[in-house]
Amino acid sequence: MKYKLLALDLDDTLLNEQYKISDRNIKALKEAASKGIEITIATGRMFRSALPYARELGITMPLITYHGALIKETTGEKRVLRQWGVPYELALEILRFAETEGFHINIYLDDNLYVKEENENSRYYQSIASIPLETVGDLAGYLERVGKEPTKLTVINREGRLPELQKFLQGKYSSELSVVQSRPFFLEITHREATKGRALKFLAERKNLSPSQVIAMGDSYNDIDMLQYAGMGVAMGNAPPDVQKAADFVAAASSEDGVALFLEKYIL
Repeated sequence: MKYKLLALDLDDTLLNEQYKISDRNIKALKEAASKGIEITIATGRMFRSALPYARELGITMPLITYHGALIKETTGEKRVLRQWGVPYELALEILRFAETEGFHINIYLDDNLYVKEENENSRYYQSIASIPLETVGDLAGYLERVGKEPTKLTVINREGRLPELQKFLQGKYSSELSVVQSRPFFLEITHREATKGRALKFLAERKNLSPSQVIAMGDSYNDIDMLQYAGMGVAMGNAPPDVQKAADFVAAASSEDGVALFLEKYIL
């Protein structure tokens, strides 16, 4: 079989509206694995949030998490293979700016989630990821106390302010940071090298695979460079037009088992 590696986004790609993997998707993926296709997850989620899905599918490949900022093994000692943090001084600068402008930010350190306070945005995030969080008050002050680079910053805003913020941050930090939307209300901030496409390239080359042997499936803007890297980039039917345009193929929507339908028709 030509394809040897399949990278899957989670939310709005593999997962349905209940944030579960459907029986049909599970069956198709396990059949693909039985035919020699290795499977990994490529998600903006935390490693600890992605790992249960990997275990459900029996995935033994390292996972691409935090939008590409952390690649970590799923078995044995769970070694970190590649990690990029948001540069410390830039993280502090962005946290202070967000506080001034009234933006909610999630900060991720050592696979733990920290927020200033619990509010509708933190509760919205937890309704998706079901991850415990710790409230620490002033986030910039907290980061100064721990003295570490965060793995990722996520701005959550449901009032239509993200496009303007994204434009501002990209204009100011484009040479140092990746700033992309992963969901309509999430703006992901990582190190410039921390993208799904670069992470997938790293894993493929580790397996001595060329892009032509790789399939990537995703639905959002943070999936674009991954879809463009893969020999077969598949956008979901629910993806925005710009994401679909970047893909080689547009599958059915995630709510219609688009992953399984694509695999059944074109791979299996």
